[in-house]
Amino acid sequence: MNQNLKHIACVALVAGALSACSSNPHKAKNIETNMEKRESVSGQTSVGVKDGNMIVQKKVMMNEELRRIQNDVYETEDRVYGNRAYGSLGLYGVLKNCRMELADKKNGGDGKLMWTEPIDRITDKEEEFEIGIDESDKLVGISEEFLKDRIKRFRGYRDVLEKRQDEYEEKLAICKTEVKSKKYDHDKAAQTN
Repeated sequence: MNQNLKHIACVALVAGALSACSSNPHKAKNIETNMEKRESVSGQTSVGVKDGNMIVQKKVMMNEELRRIQNDVYETEDRVYGNRAYGSLGLYGVLKNCRMELADKKNGGDGKLMWTEPIDRITDKEEEFEIGIDESDKLVGISEEFLKDRIKRFRGYRDVLEKRQDEYEEKLAICKTEVKSKKYDHDKAAQTN
């Protein structure tokens, strides 16, 4: 009887260990991508039959998917905040210039610059490196994270930046309208004098 309890405990321990390994979202798992009667729809998307079911399958290489997401985030961030290296203003810079134009006395402003919130480039806070010597005795810095975590983080960045882009586009439209209105009122007042 004691031997049976040990056997049951051992089986339970092994089953628990296996289920813990299979529930780890960062472990690579084998994925069956073969389909019968496969026909390409476009690029990475195909239709076919798998286990008797008609399916649409999109297969991406994860290095390309991560590159695409990262590039999308960096481009959106540059569109929102500009890029000093290339001298682009972004929506933030254009809004700041519009607010300076709005405050200008020649346009009927009071000469006081309106406050603009500080730039908050979210990707600048991105990576910290562990510094050390690698296998080939070279001094290196290394940053590691799980692939799923990085993709999730960059998708979050993209969501935040798209929201900011919408906000800055709206603020810029409001500012441009105010500038036109003040210029019109200022020019009209100058003509009557």
